[in-house]
Amino acid sequence: MPFVIGNETFEKLGAIGTLSNLLIYLTTVFNMKSITAANILNIFNGTTNLATLIGAYLSDTYFGRCKTLGFASLASLLSNVSWALGLAIPAILMFISCALFFMGLKIFVKVKANGSPITSLAQVIVVSIKKRKLKLPEQPRISLFAFTSSNSINSRLPYTHQFRFLDKAAILTPEDKINEDGSAANPWRLCSMQQVEEVKCVVRVLPIWVSAVIYHIAIVQQHTYSVFQAVQSDRRVGKSSFKIPAASYYVFLMLSMTIWIPIYDRIVVPSVKKLRGKQGGITLLQRVGFGIFLTILCMLVSALVEDRRRSIAHSKPTLGVVPRKGAVSSMSALWLIPQLAIAGFAEAFTAIGQVEFYYKQFPENMRSVAGALFFCGMAVSSYLSSFLISIVHTTTQGSHGRTNWLPEDLNQGRLDCFYYLIGALEVVNLAYFLVCSKWYKYKGSDSAAVVNGMELASRNKHGNEKESAV
Repeated sequence: MPFVIGNETFEKLGAIGTLSNLLIYLTTVFNMKSITAANILNIFNGTTNLATLIGAYLSDTYFGRCKTLGFASLASLLSNVSWALGLAIPAILMFISCALFFMGLKIFVKVKANGSPITSLAQVIVVSIKKRKLKLPEQPRISLFAFTSSNSINSRLPYTHQFRFLDKAAILTPEDKINEDGSAANPWRLCSMQQVEEVKCVVRVLPIWVSAVIYHIAIVQQHTYSVFQAVQSDRRVGKSSFKIPAASYYVFLMLSMTIWIPIYDRIVVPSVKKLRGKQGGITLLQRVGFGIFLTILCMLVSALVEDRRRSIAHSKPTLGVVPRKGAVSSMSALWLIPQLAIAGFAEAFTAIGQVEFYYKQFPENMRSVAGALFFCGMAVSSYLSSFLISIVHTTTQGSHGRTNWLPEDLNQGRLDCFYYLIGALEVVNLAYFLVCSKWYKYKGSDSAAVVNGMELASRNKHGNEKESAV
């Protein structure tokens, strides 16, 4: 475990260092406009996160998780070496990440790939469409085709009443043939109830995933516009001439997340567990929901800080001019730390909660896909953020007396209004999430109902036999 944590920590620092420095690199060396650079960074970040889905498929189907992770670490290192000297530090961090991973390679438990789990999902969808005209049985728990392969690593799932249209894939008809071992002769004509429930697990998670996509839009802004805020703020440390690089302020987000995680695990969880008597203190969805609430607070603080920075730039002497941007406000860039710290707290709740949620709620043979789903959400968030930035920039351009919210010079814009807009979006997202979480059923939560249902069916059966005997 320490080797995996070390690998992930240094890989994350290297990736974040690359993204933050790349933003400055595009605007200073290539002289790109802030809007263009932010969109390129969002698209780049989204595409790299989306590629994890391919890695997850290869991992579960062919190579296994260990080999896939090792290959991905080497690929990340090679892509960073080609950048300018300013990106050497992220490359070094990537190298350390690779070294830690391969140091622990001998003690890792390696699970072999068992074939593509996507095939089983596709079979359920196809068969349920083929049998869409069939009538659902009155007692699906005991009437649907039940078969679980002895080679499956997935836990046995109880029947659930959600998404009942998928149940039709497990309806046994006279045309369906069964093998000697009890499995379906043609899995593209008949699926088991276990397969159907595994698909339900995946479909059930998707509404929560949509909420996570909206959540990440607020976090994405800390990759881009908080850096631009730092560029036009006083980055000096005290009275010295040393300036903290604008791209380095994102580290405060990482620090707050790193500090909060052990506090949460060692202090908050045990305390809440004693008060509520629940394993883990709070549920995974409660943890995710609190993180979404923190993004609202993060956007409010970001807007207030930006309003202060711009006001000081207009009312007090500035500290020079940034080429192709504007005057540097005399407000200390350390005022950006609160919004970054709150974003870090939000990540500690929601991002980590999401990973654990997907990992536990997906079937065991799809855990790589579950991990990739988190990054796919970040990818969609990056694309949506790029779209949102473009729309806001286009609709608020300075025609007809309007002020462009996102100009090249932030002192002449209304970045605070943009933050308020995202905050309002997160309020709607929180309401949507609360509705989805109330509807959601955790995997295996109906196990008691299944047992009771089986006992009731058994009693009815024995009762009928006694009546017929009399």
